[in-house]
Amino acid sequence: MRSPPIKENQLRVNDQINVSRIRLIDEQGKQQGIVDTDKGLQMADEAGLDLVEVAPGAEPPVCKIMDLGKYLYELAKKEKDQKKKQHVIHKKEIRLRPRTEEHDLMHKIRHARKFLEDGNRLKITIMFRGRELANKEFGYKLLERVQRELEDLAKIDKGPTEEGRNIVLFLAKK
Repeated sequence: MRSPPIKENQLRVNDQINVSRIRLIDEQGKQQGIVDTDKGLQMADEAGLDLVEVAPGAEPPVCKIMDLGKYLYELAKKEKDQKKKQHVIHKKEIRLRPRTEEHDLMHKIRHARKFLEDGNRLKITIMFRGRELANKEFGYKLLERVQRELEDLAKIDKGPTEEGRNIVLFLAKK
């Protein structure tokens, strides 16, 4: 029985197992002890199944007689379930200028509040242009104001840092 081609970093199957002796587990899950690889291949062929290397790092490698297609399907299914259970944290960004008007600022803060309530991380960027760089204290005051407005909902994740022409602040939900 020929095995389908498998990626290099994955399982070795049937003829791909290139060691002389293996620790064998039969199709019922019983230990057969240490046997020659040829004998393991013969037993798998008689059962109409594949010889799959399940623990290549062991000495000698552990191989199991099983249905390869079914095993790969179960692995894929398990991986898919794990992905479903993962919680991905997204990062949202709000960009402001030092001379942002009151109404615009409150509008942005409402959006920031919504992002934080949804469980996202928030990046607040104050952008400077031209002569505004000479007065960065306006940017820091604006960041302090935003922090005060959001202090009931957010905590500082990474406090204000200068990145070129910008000042950046990261907030996360409390």
